[in-house]
Amino acid sequence: MTEQTESIEFIPDFNTSADIGGAYCFVFCHQMILTRKGETTWRPLDYEVWQQWQLQPVSQHYFGKLFDLPCLAVEFDPECNIPQGYEFIKMWKLLGQIDNARFAVAGRAQQIIEWNRTHQYCGKCGQKTSMHSEECSRVCDPCSLRFYPRLSPAIIVLVSREEELLLARGPRTPENFYSTLAGFVEAGESAEECVHREVKEEVGICIKKLNYFNSQAWPFPNSLMLGFHAEYESGELVLQKDEIIDAQWFHYSNLPKHPGRVSISGWLIDDFVQRMQKEE
Repeated sequence: MTEQTESIEFIPDFNTSADIGGAYCFVFCHQMILTRKGETTWRPLDYEVWQQWQLQPVSQHYFGKLFDLPCLAVEFDPECNIPQGYEFIKMWKLLGQIDNARFAVAGRAQQIIEWNRTHQYCGKCGQKTSMHSEECSRVCDPCSLRFYPRLSPAIIVLVSREEELLLARGPRTPENFYSTLAGFVEAGESAEECVHREVKEEVGICIKKLNYFNSQAWPFPNSLMLGFHAEYESGELVLQKDEIIDAQWFHYSNLPKHPGRVSISGWLIDDFVQRMQKEE
């Protein structure tokens, strides 16, 4: 397996007393990220620029260092007006504008903002929570409970049959765009059990030779994607219509539109194609 996420000098840190001078600011509003209009390569906002705007954020979180510069996840008040030349865009639009590693840092910032926004009160006693001073958690003092950023583990799998691979399309997927099968891990279930269950439920077949491939943090909104390769074993394609509207076997040399290398689905497909080409 080839490492897919390039090395990047990001060091997580949640010490609230850390010096944030010269920080990179990842600014969000309603799950959208701030960007400069018309820029082709996205970069975070400089702290000095953010300070010049003199806007009061809803929340602000130091979460580590990127290239030895502090990183701030900032939640923007939607009632404030951003300066001319800037706009908020959906996170997925950054795909292709920045490399995978920096996208992961931006995704980390978004997940911190959303976790903080949705954990203001204790789920047990209803009391107000507060931010821990040395780690990424919110604390309920009456209950002594701590609430950490939520991760939703999910599997994503490329099923192959000799020189063919199985790709599918969901109800909200553009026409002629196909991807690998995926699904969320259920309580009490291992990742491997989830792969077998999801494949059987979504397309009706049984698989074998399941091999772990790689993982990717996927901030839509808080998934950790665990990637696998598997081989077809038996069965005919029977689709779960509310999840899959089409699934087909495609020869590796004749693929439909599919995810690129910005996502783990694209990594899985690319890895399979490269291995087939080496065997030619």
